[in-house]
Amino acid sequence: MSTPLRVIDVSGTPKEMGLAYGEQAADLIRANVDAYLRRFPFERAEVVRRGGLFQETTRQHFPRLAVMLEALGQASGVQPELIYAINARSELIYGHPQDGECTSMGLLQEHTILAQNWDWHPDQRPYTLLLVTRDERGHEVAALTEAGMLAKAGLNNAGLGVCVNLLGSDRDGRPGGVPYHVILRSVLEADSMTWATRHVMRAPRSASINLLIGQPGELLDLELAPGEAGWLHPQDGILVHANHFESNIPVYDTIKDWGGSSLFRSARARRLLLEKNDLMAVLTDHFSAPLAICRHLDERDLPSDRSETIWTVVMDLNLRSIRLIPGPPCGGEPGLEFSLR
Repeated sequence: MSTPLRVIDVSGTPKEMGLAYGEQAADLIRANVDAYLRRFPFERAEVVRRGGLFQETTRQHFPRLAVMLEALGQASGVQPELIYAINARSELIYGHPQDGECTSMGLLQEHTILAQNWDWHPDQRPYTLLLVTRDERGHEVAALTEAGMLAKAGLNNAGLGVCVNLLGSDRDGRPGGVPYHVILRSVLEADSMTWATRHVMRAPRSASINLLIGQPGELLDLELAPGEAGWLHPQDGILVHANHFESNIPVYDTIKDWGGSSLFRSARARRLLLEKNDLMAVLTDHFSAPLAICRHLDERDLPSDRSETIWTVVMDLNLRSIRLIPGPPCGGEPGLEFSLR
């Protein structure tokens, strides 16, 4: 059995929520920062410098989220530049797309469903948590995330949900972007799909990211690169994405330099969903194992590049519910279920 997922449930203004988050998860936040300082390809001083640049852009474009991030850093005893650095961890380790091999799925049925396998280095699993925020405006969010970050996959009480996939392009690494995980959180700060798209497409970016967004009755996929964007719509009530560009936006997709399972995962998941109409059967699919939709460790990878499904997320946007299954979902663990009511 895996260690139970910690739930951090906070309320109030952005500062009050940040302080409470930092106090409740201080041990995990400090440990997560230390883990990424070992993984980043820079010395600490350079990480701090780069974190400061992300701090400036976040304050400019998402001031409420900046207040929350800086308050959680204060309460956990971590300097703010390092908090921004881990929220920009994808930018700071860009160039290694084999680290992330997520598969996201959306279904338009009687209820609108979002799901994904989150594939990441297994050493990061102990630093994950479910963050629940209830702000002074009545806006509520529940998101799986890493300690010290504001969101990964999640949903809000407007029924808006998001899943995420790492992408790679020749534009990655440009300075001046809003951190990857702040962009993710900005989706969940919106009360409609329209405002979610405005948040993410207006924000400057220094890394490529794919967002599968849903709200009851509709799905939209946004492929975002620095200075460029593309979008995809559901076909036959299904929208699926992996780790390569599918909308033909004018960027060089760096998966061409790496290859990998993304080249078949999204197409296979789409076909299996049409054939079987069984979401868990697709999330546990092992074709081309161990690097499958249900991903397991491959001992041929370098230790620093190893990845497996560390969490599976299934969200019913009509019910405002999220189910989190630890480890590869084939393990059969029931996981944690949480609803915004």
